[in-house]
Amino acid sequence: QVQLVESGGGLVQAGGSLRLSCAASGSRYRINAMGWYRQAPGKQRALVATITSSGSTNYADSVKGRFTISRDNAKNTVYLQMNSLKPEDTSVYYCYADDALQYGYWGQGTQVTVSS
Repeated sequence: QVQLVESGGGLVQAGGSLRLSCAASGSRYRINAMGWYRQAPGKQRALVATITSSGSTNYADSVKGRFTISRDNAKNTVYLQMNSLKPEDTSVYYCYADDALQYGYWGQGTQVTVSS
């Protein structure tokens, strides 16, 4: 089965930066879109950013200009560079990927906490 392994979460002060990484492995079919979603306690899981294998990106309005999504197709890895972090960015961030059969997969989630 497909496994998504995340890293890079942690605690940071407001205005600081973090870089999240997620590597996909075990897929029998090509990975198509990858992305990041987040879910805070008591809130709905929401899109943060997505990127296709060709490099087309989509961002939530709340993170435009602050976050940048990128990927390394050779490594099946997606990144999320988060700058100018705000306390309202505090959430569990989930990696997402889908394959050529349109099956979707989720990572385990990584905690991002922004203080001050």
